[in-house]
Amino acid sequence: MQVGLTDAEVTGALLCLDVTEAVVNEAVALGYNLIISHHPLIFKGYKSVSGKNYVERCIINAIKNEIVIYSMHTNLDNAFQGVNYKIAEKIGLKNVCILDTKENMLMKLVTYVPVKYAENVRNALFDSGCGCIGNYDSCSYNTEGMGTFRAGKNTHPFCGEQGSLHEEKEIRIETVFPVYRQDDVVRTLLKVHPYEEPAFDLYPLQNRWKQVGAGIVGELESPAPESDFLKRIKQLFEVGCVKHSRYNGRLIQKVALCGGAGAFLLPKAVKCHADVFITGEVKYHEYFNYENDILIAEIGHYESEQYTKDLIYSILKDKFPALEIKITHINTNPIKYL
Repeated sequence: MQVGLTDAEVTGALLCLDVTEAVVNEAVALGYNLIISHHPLIFKGYKSVSGKNYVERCIINAIKNEIVIYSMHTNLDNAFQGVNYKIAEKIGLKNVCILDTKENMLMKLVTYVPVKYAENVRNALFDSGCGCIGNYDSCSYNTEGMGTFRAGKNTHPFCGEQGSLHEEKEIRIETVFPVYRQDDVVRTLLKVHPYEEPAFDLYPLQNRWKQVGAGIVGELESPAPESDFLKRIKQLFEVGCVKHSRYNGRLIQKVALCGGAGAFLLPKAVKCHADVFITGEVKYHEYFNYENDILIAEIGHYESEQYTKDLIYSILKDKFPALEIKITHINTNPIKYL
């Protein structure tokens, strides 16, 4: 969240790729107090807000009209079924997977629960975001053992007596969760665990998270000549100009892509033997570096991410069906084609 307060009830949400003055004015005219964008309005810290550029004027106008501005950006880029999945869906790719999966994003929780309370604790942990591995949920490993403890002074033991060594049959529960859910998971565990001071361990995992990361690679149902494929991309994404590397005479079957400025993934695309790499921006010298390895297609930053508005719309409509939502009618692309 970049601008505003969270206390007010939402009157309506305006969705956009970029926050501009015209977009803020549109929200004001609609009577909406929430703007949700893909690209952030604020990319750097400000020591003053005086209206000297469009960002500061947007901030002032939003605050004056009590409008909240919320931006997704790289979270949505890397999310499961996020921006790049939407691009792949528009192209019609099959057998889709993440091009560059994230690592060090998962943790393991281990805790010990009295046998008859284990199911309740497990289910609460699953509801808080634990136990998802690929397309499986409610994943855990459980072993039965004997726990021991002695309650000291000023304790209120759930079982056993103060000053006496107590043995309790317990279930050791192991489950995984995304790093960003740690606070919710620990809070849930402490709330539902019957013990006054439950024991638990948190382990960082180095596993790659196959459902999360940058870029997508997939396959066309039928291979296509390079020129035919690029013409289809130009039409599909309504691109004013497709910049591309020289043709190599290959058929396009395996497609790698990344919305926005995704050229950093070119080595990954080559390594997975993709025939083409589609992205929004590519630097001049990268065309030389990879011209013998892969067909590069640069379709424009705005054009490659224009469907984020539709993606956010479908997510919000599913979760908040009564919420009034509109996609901006303003084309915020600052680049024009002659």
